[in-house]
Amino acid sequence: MFPTLILPGLNGSPEGHWQRHWATEHSSASIVEQQDWNCPVIEDWQAELDRALSVVEGAFLVAHSLGCLLAASYAGRGNVEKIRGALLVAPCSLEVTLRRHPCMIEFGHEPLARLPFPSLVIGSLNDPYMSMPDLERHVRGWGSDLTTIGFAGHINIASGFGRWPEAYSFFNRLKGGRSDAHSKGTSAAHTDRATINAVDGGRLPVT
Repeated sequence: MFPTLILPGLNGSPEGHWQRHWATEHSSASIVEQQDWNCPVIEDWQAELDRALSVVEGAFLVAHSLGCLLAASYAGRGNVEKIRGALLVAPCSLEVTLRRHPCMIEFGHEPLARLPFPSLVIGSLNDPYMSMPDLERHVRGWGSDLTTIGFAGHINIASGFGRWPEAYSFFNRLKGGRSDAHSKGTSAAHTDRATINAVDGGRLPVT
C-alpha cells in the first residue's frame, strides 16, 4: 500500500482542518511540513516534497489550495514518477492568491501543463480563490477529472469543513479509476454539469 502525502496550502492547515483529521485518522498518511507556511517559495516547497518522495517507492498526494499548485508544479521533477495520483481540493488561482496576500508568495507562474499522473479535482461553486471558469481552465490543462460539491467556499474550516469523511470516498474514486484514460494519454477532464447547474449547489457537510 502506497502512503499518502498531504500538501496544505498557504499558512498550513490548522488543527481542525480536514487535512489534519486525515493525517490523524490514517496511519499511512503524513503531512509534508514546510519550514515557512506564511511566505512560501515554490523551490523550498518543492524541495520538501522531494525529500518526502525520496524515501518511498510511491505515494498518493492529497492537496488543498496552494498545495494543489505545488503538486501541479512538480510535473517535471525527478521524483514525479513516484506519484501514483493526486486528489486536488479547492485549487487556488495564483493571481487571486497574490492579490489577497500581497508580497508574501513566490510561486512562479501558474502551472497549467498536463499532469503526468492521474488527478481528481474537487471544486466549489463559490470559492473566493478560484472562479468556476478558471477552475475548468486548470482542469483542462491538467487533464484531471472534476467533481464539484456545491457552494462550499474554499473547502476549509471557515466554510464548515473540519472532519470531512466524504473526502475519503473521493480518494477511493481516484485510486480506483486511475489507470484507463490517463494511461492511454487521453484527456480525463470533465465537469459534472448537473452539479454546477443545481439550484442548491449540493450539500455541505455538517461539522
